[in-house]
Amino acid sequence: MKGFPGRMRRIRWVFFMAAMVIVLPAQATHNRAGEITCRQISDFTYEVTLTTFTYTLSMADRPQLEFQWGDNTTSVVNRISKVELPNYYRRNVYVARHTYPGPGVYKIVVQDPNRNFGVKNIPNSVNVIFSVQTVLMINPALGHNSTPVLLNPPFDKAAVGHIFIHNPSAYDPDGDSLSYSLTVCRKENGDPIEGYTFPPASDTLYVNPVTGDLIWDSPVDSGIYNLAINISEWRDGVKIGNIERDMQVNVYNTKNHAPVNQPVNNMCVMAGDSVSVRVTSTDEDMDSVYQQAFGGPFVVDDHPATFTRIAADTGYCTSLFAWQTSCSHVREQPYQVVVKSWDNNAQLSLVDMTNFNIRILGPPPENLKLRASSNFIRLTWSPGDCKNVTGYRIYRRNGYSGYTPDSCTAGIPPETGYELAGKTGSATDTIFLDDNKGQGLLQGTDYCYMVVGVYRDNSESVPSEEVCGTLIQGTPVLLNVSVLKTDPVTGRIFVSWAKPTHLDTIPANGPYEYRIYRANGIWGENFSLIYTFETSDLNDTTFIDSLLNTKDHAYTYKVELYNNEPGNRFLIGTPDEASSVFLFPEPNDRRITLHIRKNVPWINKTYVIYRQNKTTLQFDSIGSTNDTLFTDTGLINGEEYCYRVISYGSYNKPGLPDTIVNISHENCGIPVDKTPPCPPVLTVISYCDSLYNQLAWTNPGHACGDDDVAFYTLYYKPTIDAEMQKLADIQDPDDTSYVHFPESSMAGCYAVTATDRVGNVSDMSEINCVDNCSYYEIPNVFTPNGDNINDILRAKTHRFVEKVNMRIYNRLGMLVYQTDNPLINWDGRYKNKNALVPPGVYYYLCDVYEKRLTGIEVRNITGFIHVITEKGAAPPTETIGK
Repeated sequence: MKGFPGRMRRIRWVFFMAAMVIVLPAQATHNRAGEITCRQISDFTYEVTLTTFTYTLSMADRPQLEFQWGDNTTSVVNRISKVELPNYYRRNVYVARHTYPGPGVYKIVVQDPNRNFGVKNIPNSVNVIFSVQTVLMINPALGHNSTPVLLNPPFDKAAVGHIFIHNPSAYDPDGDSLSYSLTVCRKENGDPIEGYTFPPASDTLYVNPVTGDLIWDSPVDSGIYNLAINISEWRDGVKIGNIERDMQVNVYNTKNHAPVNQPVNNMCVMAGDSVSVRVTSTDEDMDSVYQQAFGGPFVVDDHPATFTRIAADTGYCTSLFAWQTSCSHVREQPYQVVVKSWDNNAQLSLVDMTNFNIRILGPPPENLKLRASSNFIRLTWSPGDCKNVTGYRIYRRNGYSGYTPDSCTAGIPPETGYELAGKTGSATDTIFLDDNKGQGLLQGTDYCYMVVGVYRDNSESVPSEEVCGTLIQGTPVLLNVSVLKTDPVTGRIFVSWAKPTHLDTIPANGPYEYRIYRANGIWGENFSLIYTFETSDLNDTTFIDSLLNTKDHAYTYKVELYNNEPGNRFLIGTPDEASSVFLFPEPNDRRITLHIRKNVPWINKTYVIYRQNKTTLQFDSIGSTNDTLFTDTGLINGEEYCYRVISYGSYNKPGLPDTIVNISHENCGIPVDKTPPCPPVLTVISYCDSLYNQLAWTNPGHACGDDDVAFYTLYYKPTIDAEMQKLADIQDPDDTSYVHFPESSMAGCYAVTATDRVGNVSDMSEINCVDNCSYYEIPNVFTPNGDNINDILRAKTHRFVEKVNMRIYNRLGMLVYQTDNPLINWDGRYKNKNALVPPGVYYYLCDVYEKRLTGIEVRNITGFIHVITEKGAAPPTETIGK
């Protein structure tokens, strides 16, 4: 049975083609061009747009077309608009939403009989299906993705011996990179057309892989030709999809010459600046000339560009491209502008196309400042003019580079020697402490920095100015900020520092003064001077701070060193800051998580956790961690537990202690159940014959070990776009099933949550959607012979079918019956007549409007009906079904 759905689609398509040839012979030669584009709505839901270009002088018209979604499902999609274009072209737009089952690669195909008669590079073109396809990759790891949109319609004419240019003006709203190539035109199911050849050219026929220009230099014979352009989409070097434009070009013999556009140079613009470009086109035949422009700048939401005709006379035209750029326009990929000009020639209008690129650069961060300490460098800056950056990247190198970016370069090129030192996570996070990712910086090295802003598509701004600095020598190096006593009033903290060295290099001859400052909290804001003392040998390097509230607060210290020589007093270097270790207990169900908070210039490598013994009142070691989180488990809810931590760290520098030991304050917490149950795992099975959905789910306590589930809550929505509504509460935690009889459709989405005994609610389970019931079946035989047995053709259906469009044809293609009644109720008589149809086989097309997950969907059913009647059933003498 492998491959059976594809075979059924082909059989169905053959029947559909046969019916179209029988019933609609005039609609077989109208398709000229088309493409499929997609816009992502949510994780797996896409809005898909088919745009076709058809010949207006043909009687053919398609108010509906079938979409093959690439996941073994199809939908009949209604046209939402049609627009008349020059050269007898009509643009038709069909839009539908589709939800895919999950990540994957899907080929969306739409096909329609047939192509134009007489296409020179497609053998027997009038009998070849017109088909376009788009390949869609759904990969959550790559983020949301919509395909490019093609802004320039393909309806221009070409001339023998003259260069023909077409550019689809592809614009990718996500800012992904695009590449272009020629490809073959396609037939049924998106397969390449056998015998297809590229149109002959006197020189070359190619598509510029970067600009997208299709250049035919030049046509050698008049006639109709079809070409296809493949547009591939790339993100971070990974191909994430492609769309194809199939287009028709009519080639004529003419003495006319196409107008010529003056070239426009590519440009780079800082966001916020305005762009103003004059574009002139001339015509050697002195025909009137007209211009139009396409591209991303015209379709952006914020400050779209304008293209205004400002001067024109016989043989020339000038228009002004104007764009007030903004920060929302910043992205890695440039914006392409395609300028099209055409002449008003009585014999044949010809076109010229040129394009130019505009890259919008993010302005640089401003006022980059460097402050060096003895072991790290602190950088601060002001945000640039664009507040829509997602963060900043900080680059570092050894030694001054002197790099100055040119007017079209963003980011920092690798050849400058700069490497990424770190990054911040928001537009307002404009402070960075560089300690070489915890490894420490080296004394005596000249460190230089530049900062760039980062935007949504991962593009970088123009870099900031370059600043450089070295670590400060000769300052006191803090070693201890250790809590000696935890108390809200009489708390005490021990502060010590290493004796400064290298003072002879400043020079600072003494005597010296230590000044000790303290601030409340971890981050050292609003320091106050708490103690000073003068020293000649610098050996006194300890201090005990008393009468503090060490129970509720952390404290931060810094020690300044002054050269206190009369007439030569000055601060030596910039001091480091260090805080006490502060514990924040986070109670939970039978556990307490300790958050270890500190702000110190050294690197803490280990924290040893102590818990107070309720019998001895001593603090016993219960574990250690290299992280700033530790969870104490197996506790009793409602009882108090008290903790303290000892940290072990170092500077990893010669001349300083190998181990720095500091003690936190003591803090307590009471465990309480705040942990919700794990989300249940839900399955849903539809029992279509019985018209109910069976829900079953797991008890999350069995999987997570927290067997305290009290009840479950079920949620339901009838369509994908609806909001979840409460369906039922299941009060028995051991009852993990439910039968739902939907009112409007068997299709629906379900989810379940679990609530424990103290009221904690789990996350909602994965939403489970079902839509696999068939609501409609048409018998293939009936006997309208008056014996009251099987006299009526009646469909097997129910309330989930809203309506149908049933058309029944005889073997000559004549419509004999039509109804929108889901039951059909055909008595075997001609439409609007009292005569029975002759016995035989009849072909039907039936559009079934069913209530599905996406709302009302149209499903196309085709097949045959055997009609068996009594003797005497003959066709009437007049035309039936007229």
